[in-house]
Amino acid sequence: MRTVLVTGVGGAGRSTVAAATALAAARRGSRTLLLSADPAGPGAVLGADTAVAVEPAEVTPGLWAARVDPADYFRTEFLALQDRAATALDMLGARRLDGEELTELPGSEQFALLQALRRASVGGWDVLVVDLPPLRDALSVLALPERLRRLLGRLLPAERQAARALRPMMAQLAGVPMPAGWLYGAAARRDEELAAVQALIGAATTTVRLVAEPGPAAGDALRVARDGLSLYGLRVDALVPNKVLPTDSSDAWLATLAAQQQKCLDGWSEEYGSAWPLREVRHLGRDPRGLDDLDDLGDLGDVGDVGDLGGFGALADPGGLADPGPDADPGPYRDPWWVEDRREEDGLLVWSLPLPGAVKADVGLVRRGDELLLTVGPFHRIVPLEAALRRCTVSGAALTDGVLKVRFTPEPGLWPRTP
Repeated sequence: MRTVLVTGVGGAGRSTVAAATALAAARRGSRTLLLSADPAGPGAVLGADTAVAVEPAEVTPGLWAARVDPADYFRTEFLALQDRAATALDMLGARRLDGEELTELPGSEQFALLQALRRASVGGWDVLVVDLPPLRDALSVLALPERLRRLLGRLLPAERQAARALRPMMAQLAGVPMPAGWLYGAAARRDEELAAVQALIGAATTTVRLVAEPGPAAGDALRVARDGLSLYGLRVDALVPNKVLPTDSSDAWLATLAAQQQKCLDGWSEEYGSAWPLREVRHLGRDPRGLDDLDDLGDLGDVGDVGDLGGFGALADPGGLADPGPDADPGPYRDPWWVEDRREEDGLLVWSLPLPGAVKADVGLVRRGDELLLTVGPFHRIVPLEAALRRCTVSGAALTDGVLKVRFTPEPGLWPRTP
């Protein structure tokens, strides 16, 4: 399944570009689902008179649309948890809550979106287009499965289930009930669900499509977002400058605005063009509404040949000692989690991570046990070290030409001796 995650600067027309991308893909013959994280759904953009349903509904031949419902997700999950914890709640004398009195809590939107992505991943679609929240929020959501799985593994490690037989005796000694098996079972189910979403985000056929209206504010937001995209290993298939004004207007005021946009576009082409292809979308002179308007925006449905995407998989763990070699073609989506074996030359292993545009003052690096804590600007990521690197000490790091290189020195007592 080809997946396009559409996000961008707030107010730039993300929902419009997502809908146009999905419609164009459907026009090409792909069975396409447009999934919107906006609770209102993509109904207005598609020209529907009623709100798009939570379950996929066909809009036009080949195109289905659905929206995320945080309220329904929170209500369903809370009531299920309440039923599983019925014994403990009864012991405490707690009163049960009814579904009608439940309103979602902050954060429900992110979890509801993850669940919707998991369901869409097994829906049999050819193309999945996801209308995500604005850039910073979208990056947080896309990083969430990895973070949650790490927390679950630390709080409820699978090996602890081996002590299940001791719980009745421990409960008698302590006088209180011990954690029930359903807790570990629930953690395992959640981990499985999160793993499915992480696999979708990290698939070689998944890319991010950025939407921005040309202007200084959008440029600043893109530069900040580039750090997060690089740190999380998310691949961008296109930067879509939206609402581009015509350059041949005889109106002096409009011509001035168009010239300002063109100056910005020239800067974006120079700064991002080598990594992010620019696909301009012209301003229609009105807010697009309906399938005809979406068709007029141009062909955004060329989501690429899946076989040509290559790539390393977003949010993937570092790979093994797989130096591609100096003659290898890195391509636009080279695996950033590669380790160069330089033990014969200078006794080091060098782990590299491309961070284009990052500055030294914004990069932080801390090793804690078998993990590496990385910070780039406002973004953070905890990366488990490859087995070989766990037997090393961090001996230095440098940010050179947009690539962070961390040097590891093998500990003699932990490495096999060579004759």
